Amino acid sequence: MRLSEKTSGNHSRFYVIRSVMRNGKRSSEVVEKLGSEEEIKEKYGCTDARAWAKKYVEELNNKNENGTHKVLIPMYTDVRIESEHQSSFNIGYLFLQKIYHQLGIPYICKKISERHNFEYNLDSILSRLIYGRILFPSSKLSCWQQSKDLYEQPNFELHQIYRALSVLADESDLIQERLYKNSKKVIGRSTGVLYYDCTNYFFEIEQEDDLRKYGQEKNHRPNPIVQMGMFIDRSGIPLAFSINPGNTNEQITLRPLEQRIMRDFELSKFVVCTDGGLSSEPNRKFNNLGERSFITTHSLKTKISNELREWALSPEGWHLKGSHEVFDLRNIGDSEDDYEFIYYKQRYIEGYDEERNVEFNQTFIVTYSKKYADYQRKLRDQQVDRALKLAKDPSKVDRNGANDVRRFIKKTKVTKDGEIADIRAYELDQHAIDEEAKYDGFYAVYTNLDDDPEEIVQINRGRWEIEESFRILKHEFEARPIYVQRDERIMAHFLTCFMSLLIYRILEKQLSEKYTCDKLLSTLRVMRVTEIAGMGFVPSYTRTELTDALHENAGFHTDFQFITNKSMKGICRRSKCL
Repeated sequence: MRLSEKTSGNHSRFYVIRSVMRNGKRSSEVVEKLGSEEEIKEKYGCTDARAWAKKYVEELNNKNENGTHKVLIPMYTDVRIESEHQSSFNIGYLFLQKIYHQLGIPYICKKISERHNFEYNLDSILSRLIYGRILFPSSKLSCWQQSKDLYEQPNFELHQIYRALSVLADESDLIQERLYKNSKKVIGRSTGVLYYDCTNYFFEIEQEDDLRKYGQEKNHRPNPIVQMGMFIDRSGIPLAFSINPGNTNEQITLRPLEQRIMRDFELSKFVVCTDGGLSSEPNRKFNNLGERSFITTHSLKTKISNELREWALSPEGWHLKGSHEVFDLRNIGDSEDDYEFIYYKQRYIEGYDEERNVEFNQTFIVTYSKKYADYQRKLRDQQVDRALKLAKDPSKVDRNGANDVRRFIKKTKVTKDGEIADIRAYELDQHAIDEEAKYDGFYAVYTNLDDDPEEIVQINRGRWEIEESFRILKHEFEARPIYVQRDERIMAHFLTCFMSLLIYRILEKQLSEKYTCDKLLSTLRVMRVTEIAGMGFVPSYTRTELTDALHENAGFHTDFQFITNKSMKGICRRSKCL
């Protein structure tokens, strides 16, 4: 900026001006009108208006260099905005980019690029696939189009995304290994306890192939599926995953992935927690070696001897942590403390693993909670009410549902005279309701640990973290529908989903888990800036407690009233610092 003086007769007026580029031509514009000599002398109490004005412009330029100054932006009511010129950008991705670089993913991409013969920028493609999965989940085509909405524009073509997917699939194991090792430098990993679970994703196709197979889809859809198995640590941060054909037995997917973790991640001491569906004896025997242990949920309704079930459900012989007294569940009161207590009993079961020639001793632990019993009873009452409504509408009884209440409906073939016939009547099955009620409040696990029973049960109940992770993948990140068809591209799709989940979970932990997934993602998605006349940017989002926390965690700020072009470039550089 510089001083301009215009003289008319014996009077001079002073202006602060600057040079600007308009339509490729350099011109000048007025930044501030300082006034006439008389006005300056009177307003600022000086004797030399010209000297004061020169000093004022010098101070403005010094503030400009230091990044703090008053900005005056000329706008014109008769000038139309430039055609095809993008002026609004998402900057929420910068907070994801900070973690992306802390995890060393650009370096991983560089190493992969050195081993493959391609010219495209793998780092740019992978980062946009991850940011897109979190901010605007969609197809690869849509992701490429929407990546232009980010402040830093993509430098790759659509066809290069599909080529990169094949490479990412080939390098999936390496990427997972490096991410785990690098993540330990970013945030603490609680790998003493690992949770494993499986889910599946259906495809809207009719013909199965090598990967997409007909299997037991979670919601009973008649479509080919693929199966995803995943390990997370005790703090809920993803560790590793695998993709298997949809007809694979879930129980046999655990060991191959666990062996890869032990080999590539150099982990040997941990407790594997699984649900009842994965609680096979071969899996438990596999984790009965070395420094590995297991805790697996086990149903009291099925796959258990009558003698063991009767012992587990018996009201006698229960214990309470910190007490030597033996309790009878029939004598439990209704006080507030009674609802918070967790009673337990345990039985030691000796065994032998002939394949590995070692002892296979387990402890069967059963707990009872009056609070948990009330929760299950209220839940079942709601299901019974829904079952009763279904029983009154026979046309709906045979329909499938995600939460199947039909187990409480009894079907009987009768005539109007009550004789056996082909006409079916529907009514509540009170026997089924009473039978299920027997298990209210009970929870059982097998383990080879010698720890306190209550602590063991609490560890296993942490499995909700992996269930929530799958929910985030399916709903917030919209891991399906899957718009790619080739097996290797399907594998790469899930790799980018896994990496997105890892980055999100780390950000969540860095923010002390104070914000819900919906609030955090919705905030990142609307954090935008608007470009002003090529001079800089104005934030176009609402500053909140969450945006303050994001800036504090990232170490940069995008919430100033005006951000110069130079400052924005500096913010981008800081978002890429380790």
